Amino acid sequence: MNISNRVNQLKKSAIHEMTRLSKQYDDVAFLSWAKPTTGTPKHINDAVISAIEKGLTGGYSQSEGLPELREEIVKKLKRDNNIEANINQIIVTIGAIEGLAASVMATIDPGDEVILPTPTYSTHITQVRLASGIPVLVPLIEENNFALDIEAIKKAITSKTKAIMFCTPSNPTGTVFSEEELRELAKIALENNLTIITDEAYEYFIFDDKKHFSIASIPEMRKNVITNYTFTKTYAMTGWRIGYLYADEEILAQVKKAHIPFAICAPVASQYAAIAALKGSQDCVKEFGQHYLKARNLMCERLDKLNSVFQYVKPDGSYLMFPKILTENGKDSFAFSKDLLEKVKVSTTPGIAFGPTGENHIRLSFCVPEEIINKAFDRMERYFGY
Repeated sequence: MNISNRVNQLKKSAIHEMTRLSKQYDDVAFLSWAKPTTGTPKHINDAVISAIEKGLTGGYSQSEGLPELREEIVKKLKRDNNIEANINQIIVTIGAIEGLAASVMATIDPGDEVILPTPTYSTHITQVRLASGIPVLVPLIEENNFALDIEAIKKAITSKTKAIMFCTPSNPTGTVFSEEELRELAKIALENNLTIITDEAYEYFIFDDKKHFSIASIPEMRKNVITNYTFTKTYAMTGWRIGYLYADEEILAQVKKAHIPFAICAPVASQYAAIAALKGSQDCVKEFGQHYLKARNLMCERLDKLNSVFQYVKPDGSYLMFPKILTENGKDSFAFSKDLLEKVKVSTTPGIAFGPTGENHIRLSFCVPEEIINKAFDRMERYFGY
């Protein structure tokens, strides 16, 4: 059997391993899945049914995506991200993940380095390795709400550095990088001719008067940024696998070369769903955000009762948080999560999945019903002897 070293050396995903283990038990309280549980809004489903009935979904679209959808995306980028774009700067992708993979492939060659502030989404690290690049993991400053360490990023740059890749709001920490931080990062990128690759999947779920800032809105960054977005989180469209990216036309032409062999085009039925999402009422997004805020506050209250077990930074965005485990058995986060699952049927995500600086942590998701949060914490209180 011939397996590439590139793939063979990848470690098994701790996230997916916990999912596999969780399926062995009944009545599990899931705090591990970063997917909305609300279901896709009805007006989006109805629009796709109509498109199917009209025979619009049976063929391919242009590889860049339906023109109508890209036109709506251009309006959205202007309205919500302060990005001046045209449809020739947009590719519709199979979720943000495929767009990020194409972005990495178009940016780096084997042996090139990509700086990733960590902890960060594990797939970003894997995508760099699959492209035969070298992930350079620069720790976030946990004691400062997981802020970017600008000086450490500067020191990490070498002659092999090609890109900086990050998500904001962050998966797993829920950190919203400030405009000030991102302008500093943009300055670094311009001075060193680096590409910034962003994942802005949770852009609409921001709390406590924080604001989401897209680094691509800085005019000088036009030739140095590839920005990825998704409908997955915003409209509870996990299974539709639909997202998009924005970049300058010259960059986009190269990203498209990677996008086509990966995908040909995004699913056409999902593209019609995305059109309906952008053109329809945005009340559902506001409702989701209100639910996540309430659920975040509840999770923080429950964590406060376990203050001898967990220490946490209150997330400013997303629907995820990343508490540090204070007990001795928390030094191995995978073993810790596995034990919680086996003993009290609570599913969490081991922090080690998000890079070495994620060890001693677990990721908890609060996009679930409040009763699930309470059930999980009731069980954890029993587990820890409260």
